[in-house]
Amino acid sequence: MAFEKMIKNAFNQSRDNCRYGDTLEEIAEIQDYIKNAKRICIPNKTGIKVKVLNEVLKEYGLPQAEILQVDTNTADTSRIPALAKAYIALDQCECDLIIARGRLGIPGSGSLLVFIDNKGRILTAGMSPSHIIHQKSIEETVYKEAVEALEKIGFKKEG
Repeated sequence: MAFEKMIKNAFNQSRDNCRYGDTLEEIAEIQDYIKNAKRICIPNKTGIKVKVLNEVLKEYGLPQAEILQVDTNTADTSRIPALAKAYIALDQCECDLIIARGRLGIPGSGSLLVFIDNKGRILTAGMSPSHIIHQKSIEETVYKEAVEALEKIGFKKEG
């Protein structure tokens, strides 16, 4: 089943009140979309997150990402800053996949790392508690969130 057809089919099932949960075919479509992404962008100012995310992507046999140097400070004024960062990137570049990370919600709510497609639809995500709670480095936290996001949709590390 093709990616867009799968999404339309699930929509129709929901509309017709006959959707009974995710299927292995749907998960496989999401995996294929990520595996076949030609251009993956990560909105970030410093590149620290990009380095860590590329390490994770490599461990899972996935294409490497590039930095999209864009100021995402205004995203922190939104209700879901991580998603706002992803949408800022979506508006600034042509790409197949965006991986964005930021605050989950209000200050103190923790962090969200989100994978979105080229139409702004969430494919998967990983989350962490507030830094003040977990006390881990940004590198360790981004790594954990990315692994959670990928394993949530059935990816396994290579080797």
